[in-house]
Amino acid sequence: MSKIEKVLLTGKTHTVATRREGQSRVDHARLDLKLSTPNVPHGDLVFDAVQAHPTAEQFFAGAWSACFTGAIDLAAQARKVTLPADLAVDIEVDLGQTGSAYFLQARVNVTAPGLAQDLAEELVHAAHQICPYSKAVAGNIDVATSVRTA
Repeated sequence: MSKIEKVLLTGKTHTVATRREGQSRVDHARLDLKLSTPNVPHGDLVFDAVQAHPTAEQFFAGAWSACFTGAIDLAAQARKVTLPADLAVDIEVDLGQTGSAYFLQARVNVTAPGLAQDLAEELVHAAHQICPYSKAVAGNIDVATSVRTA
């Protein structure tokens, strides 16, 4: 993998709760999504407010964070762990350049107040194994992951 020498722009999202009853927002209020699960009554994905020109990086970070919260939920269910109501996933996707080549890199920051640090890290690691977006980027772009429990 190539390292980015110059970051050109960053798409940031903040996603709370699980995919069943969550919300994902990006910086600068360009994208505000109400998240739900398909195949569940009232399970349509809804664009609550879309203002002009969200970036591809914002869309990708928003979709990834929505999927990732669902993956954490699945990992927690498998371990019979109740997630905190204020669980949040913040994903930042950078578009950058090295020489004349363009690359992506990302940061996945999970906040799980009240969970033990080792348990939270275990759930996040498992979520990366479950989430299709995490699988798609694994080995293809640099991804840094952090977990906060306090």
